[in-house]
Amino acid sequence: MQHFLPNGQILELRQAVLDDAPVLLSYFRQLMSETDFLLYTREEAASWTVEEEREFIHSFSKDANDLLLLAFAGHQPIGTLSIRQNTFSKEAHIGNLGIGVLHSYWNMGIGRRMMTAATRWAEQHPQLEIIQLGVLANNERAIQLYRNFGYMEYGRMQKGIRQPDGSYVDNILMSKRVKP
Repeated sequence: MQHFLPNGQILELRQAVLDDAPVLLSYFRQLMSETDFLLYTREEAASWTVEEEREFIHSFSKDANDLLLLAFAGHQPIGTLSIRQNTFSKEAHIGNLGIGVLHSYWNMGIGRRMMTAATRWAEQHPQLEIIQLGVLANNERAIQLYRNFGYMEYGRMQKGIRQPDGSYVDNILMSKRVKP
């Protein structure tokens, strides 16, 4: 899928392939250096290798029940969205969502477009009925994005995230039914 961004660039959304590993690793490291809203630390991102990134992509591509969606502006990855189906049979109707966008591309509708594509994918998924996620309580933009897509808060783990500086943030748990 292609869309135009407010800055004139073309946004392309597509699933990841193994050849994306080097540029995706570079994107991942940059993303981790820009925000503390995600679960990985800068140090963890710096220690990843291209081969580990390739294995990560392969873990999605080998299983049609999972989605790894990439957002590109030109040849540069600028966003990722993943949904992993739970592996326990009693929870196989639940998928776990994660999303990230490079800071210089915030407020351009990229998260909304990725969420739209992921919602359509999940609605067509033969087993998924619920998508769930965790979001840091201080990530107000993300919380609003999720609410706009119909996600509801179903729990809050106080001090559920410990940042590298030792401070704590509540982890808000949200979910959405994608099928009745």
